Amino acid sequence: MEILKVIKNTAERFPDRNAFRCGDQLMTYGKLWELSGALAGWILEHEDDLSKPPIAVYGHKSPGMLICFLACARSGHAYCPIDSSLPANRIEAILSALPRTWLLETEDCPVEEKMRVITITDDFLNALPPRSTADEEGQWVRKEDNYYMIFTSGSTGVPKGVQITRSNLEHFLDWSTGFAGAEGSEEPRVFLNQAPFSFDLSVMDLYTSLACGGTLFCLDRTVQADYRKLMESLSSSNVNVWVSTPSFAEMCLADPAFREELMPKLDTFWFCGETLGNKTARKLLKNFPKAVVYNTYGPTESTVAVTSVQVTAELAAADAPLPVGAPKPGTRIEIRDETGSVLPDGKEGEIIIFGDTVSPGYYGQTQPIRSAFLDGEPRGYQTGDKGYMMDGLLYFCGRMDDQIKLHGYRIELGDIERNIIKLPFVSSAAVVPRRRGGKITSLAAYVVLGNCMKERGEDEARKEIRHGLAALLPEYMIPKFFFFPDELPRTANGKVDRRRLAGGDQ
Repeated sequence: MEILKVIKNTAERFPDRNAFRCGDQLMTYGKLWELSGALAGWILEHEDDLSKPPIAVYGHKSPGMLICFLACARSGHAYCPIDSSLPANRIEAILSALPRTWLLETEDCPVEEKMRVITITDDFLNALPPRSTADEEGQWVRKEDNYYMIFTSGSTGVPKGVQITRSNLEHFLDWSTGFAGAEGSEEPRVFLNQAPFSFDLSVMDLYTSLACGGTLFCLDRTVQADYRKLMESLSSSNVNVWVSTPSFAEMCLADPAFREELMPKLDTFWFCGETLGNKTARKLLKNFPKAVVYNTYGPTESTVAVTSVQVTAELAAADAPLPVGAPKPGTRIEIRDETGSVLPDGKEGEIIIFGDTVSPGYYGQTQPIRSAFLDGEPRGYQTGDKGYMMDGLLYFCGRMDDQIKLHGYRIELGDIERNIIKLPFVSSAAVVPRRRGGKITSLAAYVVLGNCMKERGEDEARKEIRHGLAALLPEYMIPKFFFFPDELPRTANGKVDRRRLAGGDQ
């Protein structure tokens, strides 16, 4: 697949088809291609660095963001999306990691140091002359050049820029479009966008939608923060393919209205970015009986996702955690121990990914960081995730660094969470360590209760949880403290905000 050619062909065949919708903001394929081409021409005319440095794109979920993304690619530059929900110090850290280049802002950016700021407004775009397309394709981002760059949290506290080439992206799309349900569809598919564009989960919906000639339906942060607006927006969305973190779906499932009657055209769920729990999967299959649910797995460094499995009612009903799936074509997964030896089926170790979607590395990488990547053909990436293979399927067991030591015992926080969620009156849970003087002294569990247990009160809930866990876990793994929020806090990416939970508990 050549993604820019595909988008161009859709724009020529269906210029009036909506490529993007967010609230009352719409963008057709014809307009998207026209304006991104004009902006690409402007960039080429004004650039003074022929090395094609990445271009930062700042804003939220507006048509202007898509125009900027494609304009960068069509002028031979990678783009680096920065969502306006990020705090100023995070934005500053990202911009500091980039060379002095353009910052295309679709809304006012609070940090503009060393950048050449171009404000992207409708007036600016509409005033640009049309671009001559005679030799345009020769100026596009080449296959082995970076197409986009997303900054992720580093263990040192400094964000790392993950480079994704056009080839990485197109190999991912060759796979993702295959289970998007677009084949044989007479109408364009509508894809839900929950994650901000600075989170790589958004690549799954944005570019799969564009590759299928679909429509991207975006939920901006104001809608996601208002339950009533969220349900109203979902009801009018006509979404076919749901793409989100499991946490976001769990939040929606708390509303009894979140079922097939609300979204009758919804036929496919894609989950990535977190562990999909059996209980969540069972609720989805019950509330949306005509839909299929896919569980996927992959770090940013391997272009969104590299495995998938359809979660059937039988899988969801099992006591064992759900698998995250079989590797996609072009990907090989190995499980290795601390010596680097490959482990057999059923043995837990570090997940190592080899394949055509593995990043070439971090932007401006240093030797210690580079060691996470393995040279060769294909490239490899040491994920830092734990898992095991069984019958061709990968099982994810949490992060290598989610293991803590308390009173001499090694404890997996994810193990405790999975057992809390098994309790029938629990909707979701997160466990964090409590520290004093830098030392872990106890565990705290944040548990979202079902309505029946809420009515019985927190004291009764603590008693029932401790009683239930006593049959599932050794005493030293049962949290000392239990808190009962109405919902777990989420990051802008839609994941459970564990740092906020831990920070509020020091």
